[in-house]
Amino acid sequence: MKYELTFLTKEEAELKNVKELIESFKGKVTREEKWGEKTLSYNIKKNRTALFFNFQLEMDKKNVLELKNKLNSNEKILRYLLLVNE
Repeated sequence: MKYELTFLTKEEAELKNVKELIESFKGKVTREEKWGEKTLSYNIKKNRTALFFNFQLEMDKKNVLELKNKLNSNEKILRYLLLVNE
């Protein structure tokens, strides 16, 4: 299935880690966009700004729950949104 992942982080190095995480669950990043650093409306984990990234990816449905669990446990990712892209 196709998915869209948007996430906020403080470190650009985290981009590589997220890509490796997706690939470890037999997923493939088909498109990658950097939306840049933006000021947040409110502090998230004591951060006033964050880097925004957007991935289009393909992954088996059965691996998505495991990916979500790993993203939740990663403290360097401030927020993320994973949507089904039809």
